[in-house]
Amino acid sequence: ESFRVKYYIRVVDQAITSLTIRFEQYEGYEKIFGFFFTSDRLRSLDDKSLMASCVNLEDALKSGEHTDIDGVELCCELIFIQDLLHKSMGPLDILNYLKKRSTIYPNAVIAYRILLTIPVTVASAERTFSKLKLLKSYLRSTMTQERLNGLATIALENDVLEKIKYEDMIEDFISRNTRRMLLFGRT
Repeated sequence: ESFRVKYYIRVVDQAITSLTIRFEQYEGYEKIFGFFFTSDRLRSLDDKSLMASCVNLEDALKSGEHTDIDGVELCCELIFIQDLLHKSMGPLDILNYLKKRSTIYPNAVIAYRILLTIPVTVASAERTFSKLKLLKSYLRSTMTQERLNGLATIALENDVLEKIKYEDMIEDFISRNTRRMLLFGRT
């Protein structure tokens, strides 16, 4: 009973809260970017709802007086794009299609690039913090920042680390110091 009260209920409550926050974020992304997730959704909009969605996107991407896209121009570009996209395509396919015509559809290219750079999940950030917790444990609290960064990079990029030839690195390290060369019997 003590375990249930002290740990289990807290973990379940934290998981529920985390999922709720994540789904609220997804709903926010859906309201702003949902109209051009796929070519089918884009083609299904009439001109009036497309204009409202584009103006909403412009407002969402506005920072002070600066804006990344012009909502009215984006709407005009997307009206032309609706006629060009006949098969079902995802946002990456549409962006690749538009990149070839980026001078004709500059606002659409920018909007799709922004859409595709929004993180779908925060799993990579969670993995990073999880690795940091393992690396900088309570017992290693005196670790320098440089060493922590190096160990974190090694832990996160272990697929690159597996491809490194250690023999070459060791030989290079030994060859930089005469005393090491004598110690390891290399001349």
